[in-house]
Amino acid sequence: MKPAAPLVWLFDLDDTLHDASTASMPRLRVSFGEYIQRELQLTQAESDALRRRYWLRYGATLLGLVKHHGVDAAHFLHHTHLLPGLEQALRSHAHDLAALQRLRGRKLILTNAPRAYAERVLGALGIRRCFDGLISIEDMRMFGALRPKPDARMLRRLVARLRVPAARCVLVEDTLQHQKAARRVGLRTVWMQRWSHAAGMGRLSRRPAYVDLKARKLGALVRRFG
Repeated sequence: MKPAAPLVWLFDLDDTLHDASTASMPRLRVSFGEYIQRELQLTQAESDALRRRYWLRYGATLLGLVKHHGVDAAHFLHHTHLLPGLEQALRSHAHDLAALQRLRGRKLILTNAPRAYAERVLGALGIRRCFDGLISIEDMRMFGALRPKPDARMLRRLVARLRVPAARCVLVEDTLQHQKAARRVGLRTVWMQRWSHAAGMGRLSRRPAYVDLKARKLGALVRRFG
């Protein structure tokens, strides 16, 4: 019997490989709000409402700012992700990082964060060498427009670029909305709950039908997929 082709792993970064809910997310919400206040001349309350409305509508605040206010995406990403002292605040789990090295197949980071931020996080965690590539939000452009997760068109294009069947790709992610889109494209999905659960965001205990595996540790991937 011909052995199965190796899997291609697409790992989210924040709250999947490290505790972003503690290290960066609260600070990012502040920096997003301050940027919107400054650039659009809004009050804090107006800024917070706009940030949340665009996140709910588009899946990313940035998309609404670009679409409705002409904000330059590169300018926004740079200034909101400076986060001095980020490296000292990062927290991960040694057992998870060891499991990455045991996991067979090609491993890529697929994150809606900017490349500079992702490289800082991976470098500080000491796991950059575990990955064969990094796909950041800057790489998620189609026809000149940003198409970050959960955009199914971007995911289909990514699978085509990888030149593997969608069923041989596994998205490891803490956000169910992104996994739902991935399943529509034909990817396998893993709902990572270690850090989101600790932050009180993992309250949905039942595994949705579009999720293949619900996991609290990356070692579960090794046991399930080899």
